[in-house]
Amino acid sequence: MQNNPAKNEVSIIRHVTWVGFWVNALLMILKLGFGYYGKSDALVADGFHSLSDFGTDFIVLIMVGIAYKRADSTHPYGHGKFETFASLLIGVILMGVAVGIGWNGVGSTLKYLNGIALPKPDVWTIAVAFVSIIAKELLFQYTYSKGKAIDSSSLKANAWHHRSDAVSSIATLAGVSGSYFLGVKFRVLDPIASIVIGIFIAIAAWKIARPAIDELLERSLPAPQVKEIRKIIASVPGVLAFHKLKTRRSGHSRIIDVDIKVEPDITVTQGHDIATNVERTLKEQLGDDLFIYVHIEPFFPNNQSQIDRNTTPSN
Repeated sequence: MQNNPAKNEVSIIRHVTWVGFWVNALLMILKLGFGYYGKSDALVADGFHSLSDFGTDFIVLIMVGIAYKRADSTHPYGHGKFETFASLLIGVILMGVAVGIGWNGVGSTLKYLNGIALPKPDVWTIAVAFVSIIAKELLFQYTYSKGKAIDSSSLKANAWHHRSDAVSSIATLAGVSGSYFLGVKFRVLDPIASIVIGIFIAIAAWKIARPAIDELLERSLPAPQVKEIRKIIASVPGVLAFHKLKTRRSGHSRIIDVDIKVEPDITVTQGHDIATNVERTLKEQLGDDLFIYVHIEPFFPNNQSQIDRNTTPSN
């Protein structure tokens, strides 16, 4: 019995996400508990960041099962955009978390500037921040490597979410350490660190949301991929020229539309065989997760008006 690649990818995504889910649950409890108990705005902010990680793991676990379902009559291009939607939702949630954290940090900083003494963080907040940095960086490396291996946008988005948490924990460690060791005048470093955390999270949110927005707006595939597609099509025997090449992404799938030019006097069967060869060659070199639509046109050398000169195969 042959393995189902889509089923294997879903299994990988779910396994990796469950690992992150439990790590985030533990870090969330540690950060929020020690943050509130240890009087650290930065660690509390970092804890809410882990809470958002915890929530987005839920989103990935729910969406991935839908995203890898086979195409059907109501979704002829598959369900890949559910994964895109999951990435966009992660970005939106992160942006909301960033605004909330930044707002709280600004409030505490204003209190300090108005002469209100800020509490000294507990020494355990430093230890928790250090543990978080190590755990989240390891989780990023693990999640991103798996996401890259199966080209999963939601898994890679979740990985960058882990990286943003690791970076925010570095800011937490700096702010809490400065506030603890440098005296009462430097306790403002803790809320300032929470503001920095909010900025890092907002940047991560944009990096996650932008590819999803591009995909939903039907942006073409990256230029290197398009260049490779052009080269592959031009290499197929019988393709004299081609134009109207359009590409886009739908979740984990890529969609390619192209008009190829063939000899005008060949039979319909021969033209169909050339088109089939184009599809087969593309899938052999780029992977099976492609939707390819090839339209056949007769090639007339004297009519170059509709031919993309950059896509005409060389003799």
